[in-house]
Amino acid sequence: MKTGLVGFQGGGKSTVFELLTATAPDPAKAHTGQVGLAIVADARFDKLVEHYRPGKEVPARIELLDTPGLDRRQQDVNPQRLAVIREAQALVQVVGAFGDIDAVEEVERFSEEMALADLQIVSSRVSRLEVDATKPRPDREELQAELEALKPLAEALETNLNLDGIELTELQEKVCRSFSLLTLKKRLVLINTADSEVDDKIVDALEAAGHHVMVAAVGLELELEALDESDRAEMALELGLSGSCRNELMQAILRTADLITFYTCAEKEVHAWLLRRGSSAVDAADSIHSDLARGFIRAEVTPCDKLLELGGEKEVKAAGLWHVEGKDYVVQDGDELFIRSGV
Repeated sequence: MKTGLVGFQGGGKSTVFELLTATAPDPAKAHTGQVGLAIVADARFDKLVEHYRPGKEVPARIELLDTPGLDRRQQDVNPQRLAVIREAQALVQVVGAFGDIDAVEEVERFSEEMALADLQIVSSRVSRLEVDATKPRPDREELQAELEALKPLAEALETNLNLDGIELTELQEKVCRSFSLLTLKKRLVLINTADSEVDDKIVDALEAAGHHVMVAAVGLELELEALDESDRAEMALELGLSGSCRNELMQAILRTADLITFYTCAEKEVHAWLLRRGSSAVDAADSIHSDLARGFIRAEVTPCDKLLELGGEKEVKAAGLWHVEGKDYVVQDGDELFIRSGV
């Protein structure tokens, strides 16, 4: 699962990227985007490792894409920069709340830029279909159906600059997925401050507009990361920082992207996996290995919280909390799964 760090130039995207991935931004990739992995802090995972004492431990990771910042003055270059974002499943818009930046206006402008980029793609496809759907060709009916599906989307993007409130048909959803429309991606707005404080009215206005919002002093956090543990705690106390914004931000990204964590555990390896909420047991199997999904027989499910509370798998089974499920079982956050497969 890939999350794009997005926004206008100067907001602090690369600082966020370095904080989360412990990787310094590469200036050579400023115009193409830089990819890095961020480890998800997880207390349950740590306890499972302590319980099983495996030979190998693999925490969950989120793939982050630090994308080129949009230009406030030369808007003609922005559609190309936004194209890099389309491969991301979720977005974190980093807004620098310092200087004369109006955070609310910044978020609105970015939404407009995404809508205009989507409109360009949808309108181009509509124009092409209006020609092709009139020709005598074997797929003419399919092209006409796609044209009728796209027309209201183009109209909505042109008039409202978003697709909010539109109940998409099955065909529209399929077409939108193929275009990776930016305006349909889930987005977290990160207000990057100089001192961890921001006017509550800004947050209230953004939340009233339907945005998920988090406030953090990312630069200060990165400076603290460079200190040793004792100095870090002392400095954080002096600055009034109550905890790590890094861990809080990672959890906010998971919530925004609607991801849950499940685990596979054994003495050989304890592994944490991310999965979209509402996914099935066979989806979970596929995320581990396609062969497990292809030969799926059943999933043996242990709630890891109960395992840690009761002391082990035998105790969980004795309490009647261990259960066997088929491929349609909806995986729950915190499930420990053992997949039985015929392949």
